[in-house]
Amino acid sequence: MPTRILPAVGDADAVRSLTTLLSQLPDAEPVAPVTDSTQLVDTLARLAAESIDELPEVVVVHERIGPVPALELIREVALRFPAVGVILVTSDAGPGLFQAAMDYGARGLVALPLSYEELASRVNAVAQWSMGVRRHLGAGGDVFSGVGGTVVTVSGAKGGVGATLTAIQLALAAQASGRSAALLDMDLQTGDIASYLDIQFRRSVVDLAAINDITPRVLADAVFRHDTGVALLLAPGDGERGEEVTDRAARHIVSALRSRYEVVVIDCGSQLSGASAAAVEMADTALLVTTPDVVAVRAAKRTVRMWDRLQIRKAEETMIVVNRHTRGAEIQPALIQRITGTGIAATAIPANFKELQGPVDSGRVHELDPKSTIKQALWGLAGELGLVKGTEGTVQPHRNGRARGADRAALTFRRRKEIGR
Repeated sequence: MPTRILPAVGDADAVRSLTTLLSQLPDAEPVAPVTDSTQLVDTLARLAAESIDELPEVVVVHERIGPVPALELIREVALRFPAVGVILVTSDAGPGLFQAAMDYGARGLVALPLSYEELASRVNAVAQWSMGVRRHLGAGGDVFSGVGGTVVTVSGAKGGVGATLTAIQLALAAQASGRSAALLDMDLQTGDIASYLDIQFRRSVVDLAAINDITPRVLADAVFRHDTGVALLLAPGDGERGEEVTDRAARHIVSALRSRYEVVVIDCGSQLSGASAAAVEMADTALLVTTPDVVAVRAAKRTVRMWDRLQIRKAEETMIVVNRHTRGAEIQPALIQRITGTGIAATAIPANFKELQGPVDSGRVHELDPKSTIKQALWGLAGELGLVKGTEGTVQPHRNGRARGADRAALTFRRRKEIGR
């Protein structure tokens, strides 16, 4: 059986050189090369949606691929498509990069300039490994599969605007519609999801922070399965431990959840950290919740500008959700949209705290009355975002070069924080 090889190379000269050599390998079947990281992930996702047997056995990633850096791209491919073996082609074949490539999930490394013998040896070894993994998958192994779920982040313009309640209800709506949903509390110091749902827990997101290879079994040990079916990955009980979740750890955790669940909702709170910056940048849809008052709208505008300065997310790629809306308010959603320069959700959440007071005080917000105008609005928002089964495609997601932006945003955030000390 021929070995299907997918080259991922951004440089035209390197494409010609690599494809020429690959075509000379015995029993090799090179497929049309992809030129950037987004095209590679999309191609693999499309093939995986048809069947695991449609995936190429080997992917060859050139060191100058973009916009996502090569090592981060290898990590994503290894996590989302474990039956695919990845080879890194690089001019630096030293032991340091070799170890880093292995840590990120590569199965081999080939030095530049390319050598026929070395390339043939690596491709053959990786192809054998890939076929072994596929036999394991056929036996029902415990590995990730699928094309990856939708990630939605929910941030607050300031504290107390309703971001946590919004995140919880979006996850509940997705789960109730028949989709597998996960809810991640990335408000690492002051996260309240556990209080809103009145649950006691031992594991938290911190338990995954130092793990490089988050397998399905490891992830299952860390999440709390709520009675509603939603998988919860909670903030630590001791807020100071939130610092252990770095931007890189956050990216690995979000990628693991995305590979396991159809919908991943992340409560990012109202304070920006390296971890929440990475989450917002990776999200398909980033929501910013505000209330229709001057202080909150000014805070929303500051947040949008900060995200843009730190290259986390552009204003037009952010969606404002207006909470506690009343028809008679002086500040209406259209005005907020003009002030912030963002998109705006068509669904506004009405002001009716009496509906919430009992469920919030008892920690039973998942039992909010179905006739509640607030619940109806929030579940309507879930439908608007395409999180509810049967409403896919309602909102076009914004996917871009995630890893580079996430690392850059988090690094810039750290630098600004250090300057401000």
